[in-house]
Amino acid sequence: MLTLADVVEGLTEYRWEAAESQPISQVVIDSRQAVTDSLFVALAGEFADGHDYVADAFDRGAIAALVHRRPDAKCRALDIEKHKTGAQTADSLLPDSLALPMCLRVADSLKGLQQLATYWRGKFSPRVVGITGSVGKSTTKELTWAVLRQRFNTLKNPGNLNNEIGLPLTVLRLDDSHERVVLEMGMYDLGEIRELCAIAAPHVGVVTNVGPTHLERLGTIERIAQAKAELVQALPDDGVAILNQDDPFVRPMAHQTAARVLTYGLTPDADLWASDIESEGLGGIRFVLNYQGEAIHAKVPLLGRHSVHTALRATAVGLIEELTWQEIMTGLQDSSVQLRLVSAPGLNGSTLLDDTYNASPVSTIAALNLLDDLMGRKIAVLGDMAELGDQEEEGHRRVGCRTADTVDLLITVGLRAHIIAEEARACGLAPDLVTEVETNDQAIAFLRQIIQRGDIVLVKGSRSMAMEEIVAALQVAV
Repeated sequence: MLTLADVVEGLTEYRWEAAESQPISQVVIDSRQAVTDSLFVALAGEFADGHDYVADAFDRGAIAALVHRRPDAKCRALDIEKHKTGAQTADSLLPDSLALPMCLRVADSLKGLQQLATYWRGKFSPRVVGITGSVGKSTTKELTWAVLRQRFNTLKNPGNLNNEIGLPLTVLRLDDSHERVVLEMGMYDLGEIRELCAIAAPHVGVVTNVGPTHLERLGTIERIAQAKAELVQALPDDGVAILNQDDPFVRPMAHQTAARVLTYGLTPDADLWASDIESEGLGGIRFVLNYQGEAIHAKVPLLGRHSVHTALRATAVGLIEELTWQEIMTGLQDSSVQLRLVSAPGLNGSTLLDDTYNASPVSTIAALNLLDDLMGRKIAVLGDMAELGDQEEEGHRRVGCRTADTVDLLITVGLRAHIIAEEARACGLAPDLVTEVETNDQAIAFLRQIIQRGDIVLVKGSRSMAMEEIVAALQVAV
């Protein structure tokens, strides 16, 4: 378990004997999550500054705070920054006795958190699997964790804690019982995945795909691919890069890594490939896994044909980690894995497909393809897709044209989604089957009037659209 002595050593390289027996129960960045013996990291954000909540964290049981300015809270100060400038030695920096709570001052509390996580990662030797890509990171992380835990005690980052804050917080949960770690790695710009890899030190890197997500920030698909490739570039010589053979931007990454490469996809060109794919709607998918001359028949509770790629990635990691086919199959069928697209009962005997976490053209078309596999009147409620940069109009038009082939009714929400509606009509969906609204409330009111027994209602849009409000309003308890 992390101790206060570990925290000080991670920040200063000095071991503080007086703090050896003081455990750190957990590391938090929200004072409301502080508990007895926790460490609170005061981060300065866009809307709030954690330094204003140090006292609240102490009141809730935190015994130390990592800060970069003096907070308005009573605490014993330990000036780590002065040590780094040479103004303090170990003797002058570290008190002879423990007095709590403490404020550990560094130049930048976020950098301090990352430094501490890097130090803590170095104390253990689990094999780490890093996962990145434009779409499918979280589902791949969850399914990979389900596979690996069939044999190993496996840690994963909870929820979407996949960035420069969330990943260090996950790493700080490591202990000597963990044999494998599965870490989703997100990014907004070049260099960020490289920094995450410096903390996590992955042995295996999985790249799902490269698409226009974050195009608004990075400008081109090529720059997005460059950012994702930082994962495979960081792998050691004895590591393994697991790459999507079907993605033209991922395939070339095989030449950018010193690690061994294992490819996956839907053709025999890949090392691990799936064939005979059949969707059973909400019952999951069937397919055949082909690897080194073996053909393994599989049925997994994943929704939509596109989900076979998720199964391939988790299978590839299982094979690299030398699990048996039985262990891999058991993991792929783990019903406790929470995938992003889930079905729920809706009003009047309808079924809701809740895919509201986020949206891109690729993921939205995949969801529409699932809708196309199902029986019943098909209704798509689609919102704006954000951060597409100069691909915004084209991306929305591609989705709109696909709806013309897959849905019986289309409801669009938001200004950008107007393009979806416009293109759906242009591609042949009758105008009276397309409804445009501006807000979630308007969509809810309309849907309440039209939903019938047997309807399948897909709800999907970018995170900024908060379309989970629509699902919550239409869902019924069972």
